[in-house]
Amino acid sequence: MKIKVTSDSTCDLSQELIERYGITITPLTVTVEGKSYLDGVEIDPATMLDMTEKSGGVGSTSAVNTAQYMDVFSGLLREYDAIVHFTISSEMSACYQNACLAAEELGNVFVVDSRNLSTGIGHLVLDAAELAAEGVPADEIRRILEERREKLDVSFVLSTLEYLRRGGRCTTVAALGANLLKLHPCIVVKDGTMGVGKKYRGNIQSCLVSYVRDKLSEPDTVDPRRVFITDSGFDEETRALVEKTVRECVPFEEVYHTRAGCTVSCHCGPGCLGILFYRR
Repeated sequence: MKIKVTSDSTCDLSQELIERYGITITPLTVTVEGKSYLDGVEIDPATMLDMTEKSGGVGSTSAVNTAQYMDVFSGLLREYDAIVHFTISSEMSACYQNACLAAEELGNVFVVDSRNLSTGIGHLVLDAAELAAEGVPADEIRRILEERREKLDVSFVLSTLEYLRRGGRCTTVAALGANLLKLHPCIVVKDGTMGVGKKYRGNIQSCLVSYVRDKLSEPDTVDPRRVFITDSGFDEETRALVEKTVRECVPFEEVYHTRAGCTVSCHCGPGCLGILFYRR
């Protein structure tokens, strides 16, 4: 059985990984300054952030609609026997609902609600591609990944609350207070939604080192297969420091750096970084 693995652009995989694993991406729509663009096709996160920084505004993203899914899925089904598709958490977007509507119409499309975002989804996508290559049936791939998603550990540390303030997700007073106190909150994905975890204090590099050590403080509970270090814009020195700290804590077999896409970037702004991995 010939199976194709697809994912929304929210999976934040690098182009190199997308090509290596043969993943097809369905782009969300990004709106900046009243104009709409296809995520990763007509706009990238660096360009979006540059536009919002200059305007003082904030970007937004909207779900892939059912007609767009129909176009992509129907084209792929001419070549493949089945499709396994991954979406951002159904709690965060209508992508899952829209993909399911297209799947019901076409048949042989198995939609997985990742209950996650960014390279949390990316982990599931790569696992699905490996299972498909091994000849595992599409419905079994969906079942396996719906179980495996519960073991994901997904979080990010923010450099600034400015973008959450612009988007109405925190008050001006809270953002100003965090900046004055040099507080950097950790955003944690749990039960399909985002919440605030531990708050770190100090310069961002020291906060990131503390964050990594906290997340990996119990190495026996961590699956050492793969970790993503995903950020929305940091210098190479900071990325190298984070990777060094990660490797000191857990000897991961694969360590990937990826750039956070427009969905994470438009809500969290530049200077957001997370490590994303599985627990055992």
